[in-house]
Amino acid sequence: MVGYETLRWEGDAATGVLCLTDQTLLPGRYEDVVCRTVPQLFEAIRSLRVRGAPAIGVSAAYGVVLGTQNVRGVDRGEFLSRLGVVCEELGSSRPTAVNLFFALERMQRFALSSVTPGASVAELHDGLFAEAQRIEREDREMCLAIGRHGSSLLRSGMSLLTHCNAGGLATAGDGTALAVMFAAAREGKQLHVYADETRPLLQGARLTAWELQQRGIAVTLICDNMAAQVMREGRVDMVITGADRIAANGDAANKIGTYGLAVLAAYHGIPFVVAAPSSTFDLELCSGSGIPIEQRDGSEITEGFGRRTAPVGVGVYNPAFDVTPAELIRYLITERGVIEHPDEAGIAAHLAQGGA
Repeated sequence: MVGYETLRWEGDAATGVLCLTDQTLLPGRYEDVVCRTVPQLFEAIRSLRVRGAPAIGVSAAYGVVLGTQNVRGVDRGEFLSRLGVVCEELGSSRPTAVNLFFALERMQRFALSSVTPGASVAELHDGLFAEAQRIEREDREMCLAIGRHGSSLLRSGMSLLTHCNAGGLATAGDGTALAVMFAAAREGKQLHVYADETRPLLQGARLTAWELQQRGIAVTLICDNMAAQVMREGRVDMVITGADRIAANGDAANKIGTYGLAVLAAYHGIPFVVAAPSSTFDLELCSGSGIPIEQRDGSEITEGFGRRTAPVGVGVYNPAFDVTPAELIRYLITERGVIEHPDEAGIAAHLAQGGA
């Protein structure tokens, strides 16, 4: 089932809907959730039916189209007011993934740009739809470019370790960290991947292992607390993860547990690699200490997947992300190329260059 789609728009701008693969059902069932309204999309993002920073960003762009469908016939001021409300609502769904805000700000800039002043409101709405399609298309191209650049770091026979899910299910295309593996596999390189189960919601077990199987890449699932032993046994040549937000100095936020892997990799002399699009950089933050960390409901730990595994009333701390310091990152891969030992100067120079 290699042809799975994380998201797709069906219909035109005025009446179309956003269809998302419901990732809470995988790997048992492959079904869509259809979003016709902003509240439906908000719930899909918040409940992780759609997840992964790039996929959330693309979905949010289409969410702007959804949220302004019923105001195509109003005056421009009222339309822009409604657009602002939609962006504010979607922006509150998940605080850590910077691609969400990148997409929403881009949609707002388009609506206010010099390209649109003479357009009717309906034409403006059609233009927003076209902009969302461009964001999706760019995301797909970004995934391919990350894969192409990252594959140069891999050789046939390598054994990799990854955490959470940074594959096609996290983007509109092939993913970020997994895109590197997919590209290498297309080039004929034989790889083996250890996938952390990724507690508490098991994105590695449910999603990454499933995706790698779909692509014919050898995968072995391990519990999160087995990573140190697997490294100690010499089974891991490289760790590759994605990122949800990267500060100007290269500190990278990703799924909780990533920081621990980076520390373990450094101790064992294993290269730690982050793959993410340039839109993931938040240059307004000088370091990772300013990255907001989403706090999730404690029931994800005490009653994961509907079964209580902890005593009633126990205190729970459930951050969804952690931050890996830049000094622990050997390579940072974007659609523009590879940064070795990323720091503020190197990142600024990398982002200043064009092309892929």
